[in-house]
Amino acid sequence: MTELICIGCPKGCHLKVDEENGYKVTGNSCPVGAEYGANELRNPTRVLTSTVKIVGGLHDCLPVKTNKPIPKPLLLEAMAQLRNIEVKSPVRMGDVIVENLLGTGADVIATRNM
Repeated sequence: MTELICIGCPKGCHLKVDEENGYKVTGNSCPVGAEYGANELRNPTRVLTSTVKIVGGLHDCLPVKTNKPIPKPLLLEAMAQLRNIEVKSPVRMGDVIVENLLGTGADVIATRNM
């Protein structure tokens, strides 16, 4: 039995996930908690937020994020890939900076104009 705190909504339900019983989730007050608890143990994912270098912008770094969650075990490798990215201004919020990051199907997008 694994205990988690749900991050699916502001309530923060205390979940218990029984891995030996088909990832049965208890303690959730909505269906989001049940889905979060099971997925967090089977295949945890996160939206990656970071920065990349930019030339000619107001600042030296451009804030970026993935447009959907990627597998948690790939976060460090994804950060290493972003470390080598350099873009040129102008960049618009929502512009794709990296397509299909590490084959996950997630794109890295700019989160501000610069």
